Parts: sequence; C-alpha cells; structure tokens
Amino acid sequence: MKIRIFRHITATLMTLLLVLHLPLAPEANAEPVHGIAMHGEPELPPDYTHFPYANPDARKGGSITYGVRGTYDSLNPFIVKSIRTTARGSWDATFGRLTFESLLFRNRDEPFSLYGLLAEKVEWPDDRKWIEFTLNEKAKWSDGTPVTVEDIIFSFDLLGEKGKPNYRNYRKKIDSIVKTGPGKVRFNFNDEADREFPMIIAVSPILPKHATNVETFDQTTLQPMIGSGPYVMDQIEPGKFITYRRNPDYWGEDLPSRQGFGNFDKVTIEYFRTDTTMFEAFKKGIIDVYPEGSPSAWLRDFDFPAVKSGDVVKDVFKLEGTPAPLQGFVFNTRRKVFEDRNVRKALAMLFDFEWINRSLYYGAYQRTASFWHGSELSAYQRPVGDIELDYLKPFPDAVSPEVLNGTYKPQESDGTGRDRKVMRKAYGILVKAGFKRNGSTLYGPDGTPFSFEILTQNAGQEKLAISYRRTLEKLGMQVSVRTVDSAQYQRRTQSYDYDMVIKTYSASLSPGIEQIWRWGSRSRDVEGTFNFAGSADPAIDAMINNLLQAREKQEFVAAVRAYDRVLMSGHYIVPLYHTDEQWVARRNYIKRPEKTSLYGYQFETWWDDRATSN
Repeated sequence: MKIRIFRHITATLMTLLLVLHLPLAPEANAEPVHGIAMHGEPELPPDYTHFPYANPDARKGGSITYGVRGTYDSLNPFIVKSIRTTARGSWDATFGRLTFESLLFRNRDEPFSLYGLLAEKVEWPDDRKWIEFTLNEKAKWSDGTPVTVEDIIFSFDLLGEKGKPNYRNYRKKIDSIVKTGPGKVRFNFNDEADREFPMIIAVSPILPKHATNVETFDQTTLQPMIGSGPYVMDQIEPGKFITYRRNPDYWGEDLPSRQGFGNFDKVTIEYFRTDTTMFEAFKKGIIDVYPEGSPSAWLRDFDFPAVKSGDVVKDVFKLEGTPAPLQGFVFNTRRKVFEDRNVRKALAMLFDFEWINRSLYYGAYQRTASFWHGSELSAYQRPVGDIELDYLKPFPDAVSPEVLNGTYKPQESDGTGRDRKVMRKAYGILVKAGFKRNGSTLYGPDGTPFSFEILTQNAGQEKLAISYRRTLEKLGMQVSVRTVDSAQYQRRTQSYDYDMVIKTYSASLSPGIEQIWRWGSRSRDVEGTFNFAGSADPAIDAMINNLLQAREKQEFVAAVRAYDRVLMSGHYIVPLYHTDEQWVARRNYIKRPEKTSLYGYQFETWWDDRATSN
C-alpha cells in the first residue's frame, strides 16, 4: 500500500511540474554541451572561434545581387500556399537564412553537426527521448524584443497546425514542450520520434509570438515578416526582386557560429523569366554571381569581354567524398502507365547517356547510378554486407540480384545513338510485361498505345527530353514534351499533375527525416511534398526507419546502403549524370574564403571587397 501511495504522489508531482512549467531534474547521463552531432561527437571544441570555411576577417559592407528564375507572391516560406512561390532568401538553403533563425546552426564542414545560435547550450540523454535548450540571453528579434521560451513553444505549435506538411508531422512526434527554467525549454518526444528528430528540432525555424498573426498565418502575405536573423526584409517588388538590409543591431554578431557570415549590407535577389535573360543580366553586371550547372555552357558561353578583362572570375570547386546530387527523369507511379517496375526498368535502359553526353555536353559528365553516388553511403558496385542483409531480410523481392551483389551498372550503349542491341533488350522486357508492337506503335497490356508526356520547365530540360524521346519513339512509344512557364510548372508539380518530370535531389552525408517526404508512403498523397515519384513501398519505409534509428556509424552506413539498393532496384527514376565539380562565375569584387566546405561553396560567407570596413 505504501509503495502504491508513493508512486501516486510521485506521478502527481511530475504532472504538476509539467503543468506549472517548473524545472525537471535532468537525467544523470545528460549535461549541457556547446554542440551535438548525429553520429559521434562534434569536431569543433567548446572554445572554437569560427567555422573552418568562414573568414572571420571578411570585410563588412557593400552589396550582392543574386539571380533566380521564376516569380514570387508571398514572403512566408513556411506554409503550403507559397510552398514554391515564396520569396527567396529569408529561409534559404542557397542564399542563407537571412531573416529567420533556429536554435542551433549547422556546420557545413561536417556531415551533420550543430552549434549554438538562438540557444547557447543543449543537452540530451543517450536515448534521445528529449532535448533541452538554454537560450542565449542576448537573442533578440529585429524589433529589439527578446527571444523567449514562449516564442519557441509558440513556433512549434503554430507550424504544427498551419505550416507545411513536414512541420505538421514534426509536431505529432512531440509529446510536450516544457519551460524548465529561465530561458530553458525541453522537448519531450513520443514513440514516433527517431534519433535524428532532436537534430531536426534544433534547426527548425523560430517565429516571434508577439509579431505573428495566428489567424492569417496560413495565407500568402507580402507584409514583411520579423525574424531574429542578421537581415530584415527591405524593398519588395513581387515577381521582380526582393532586397534584404543588414540589421546593424543584430544580436548574434559576436557568436562564433556567425563569424564570417552575413557580410553584405544589402542582399538583393532578382527574378527572371528565363535562364537566358538571367545570364544576359549577369553579363551586363546586373547580378553579381552566376552558378552554372551545364558543363557545355561553362566551356562555351563564358568568353564574353568581362571574363577576358578579369572583371568576371570563374571558380571551380572540387567536391570529394560527398554524394553527387541525383538528377533524373522521374516516373509518376501514380499513373497506371508507370505502375510496373519492369516497364520503368526498360525505359531507364533506353536513356542513351553515351550519345547524349558526347552530343550535348562535350563528354563532361559521369553517369549517376546511386542515390549517394561517390560517397561511402553508396551501395553502387559494393556487394551487400551482413548488416544490410539483416535489414533487407523481411523484403526478399525488394532488391534485384545484380544490385545485391554489386554488379549492377546503368545500361551502356555504343554511343552511336542507335544501339539496336540495347533496344532489343529493353523491348524483350516490355514484351514480358505484356506490351506488343503493331506496325510503328507500341501497345500496352490493355491494348491502348503506350503514350506519356514529359513535363519540362526550361530550354535545357526540353532539349534533353527531346533527345530521350528520340530513342523511345524508335520502339513505337508516343512521347510528347511540354515546356510550361514557371507558375504552371510549380502548380502541376505540387499537385503531381504530370506523367514524367525532370527533378534534382540534393544529397548529403547525413540523410534523415527528409527521406520520408521524398520517398515514404505517408507523403505519396500529400500535396506539396517532394515525393514526385509517388513511391509507397513497405521496404522503402522500413529502410528509412532503419537509417533514422541507427546509433553507430557502421549501422548508419549499412542502413543507407540497404536503402540505396531498394531505391535503385525500384527504378523510380531514369538517373542522368553528374560532375564532381561546382562552377560559379562572380564579379571580381565579390570575394570568397580560400577553404571550401565539405558541401561546397557557401554564399553566406562571401563578401564585397569594395566595402570600407574590416
């Protein structure tokens, strides 16, 4: 009886502590630290002064103008309605998170490690069932109001109710968010959370409770939003440009994680309807930097006078050990025409990389075969290991034999553009799947002509799609290529209104929860996700879960390789090509650090050499 009474009293006290937001005693195996890593320990010590790829002595001042293709109709980057038409820059993987910040900040020179930003300290137990942050007392919003624990709780509750699907999903994994003391907040997770989830929480956006309209938050807006970041939204011209102005009273100026970042007084992002007009704007000096993704364009088009005079500098960044981004023609498996994996396999075989690479790209590309090509996470040309076999055992048909034993290679052609041996091989697979050619037309198992449309968004994609169509038509397929404007392209891809589309998937050495929204079953029927292929496979879901739950690096690498094998065997895309270089042209007054991060160039660390301050 006494034991039961004691337990009842203990449970009641714990409940009161949670309700009253009183501090909870931390577990013995947790202590405040300056940074955390997904696997192992962070590389930088507590007394680090700056990230290795940032120059703490970079000049402050001046300006930079970027160019993007498209348009925008909203300043809120966190909601579904502006998921692909929000203004760039405020919360941006390319140009930086200029306006909004997170509790911790990612060091791009490590696979996945986080250091202090809005929170100066962090603690978690070995099982990662919770994570607790201690806010930096200096943290302030751009209007001077202090950042509080209430802002943190408000942000996750609001985004969980009215944010993008991924934010809503995050909130479902949080059991409670508790104020545990002055400036301290703890997230307690339920059983749906995985080991990466605390890291995701740490890099999620934080919004000001006092300056956010809850009622209208899920509606598009052109009203400048308040954040805690180094820049404030300044000049706004929807569809044309947006300008950010550096906040002279930015609270985090002295943080080690911010040294060498946010160097420009003004950041402008100009919008263009086509890549051609954007490139002409760069040649004329309207924009200051121009990342180039085409090797042929890099070799052919950058010979204009400003390059010859030295006013424009061409930079080549070599990437080593990081996975190549995966670009490919994506099959929309929601469409009946692409339901059969063997049909997708046959169509993938018909992409004549050797001919296209020579004819269109000066032979500059390498063929991509893996979703983590070129890194230790790739299963390509690696025989399956014991740990992987354990992961794959419940799904004996998920991985093809050649992928399992490491002998798989994308189909190679003779490079002539008319390799009949490859076409006969692909046709044989289609015949087994119930297809039959009659005259010049290929008919499907249901007796209707095999036809589909490739949706493209620019001239470069259109040229590539036409080259691919050239081979497909030789087997009697009826393939149309349709290029649409940016607004229509965004609408159609957001609602999965296409048969086939060209997409690029970024890759990192720390894949995690984002994989659910690219390939997981739960994202198949949710509008606005990145599951462009419409994949919904129990084997994929299980492999994602394995990589999310992995504790040691060996387990993690094996989990990703097993996942890679399942995706390769599924033939959800026609993999295209990649290069291990990044190409960026810049005006000669735009400078960059000598060291490049593990993931390549970082615009946030560049500066204007015309600035007068040091």
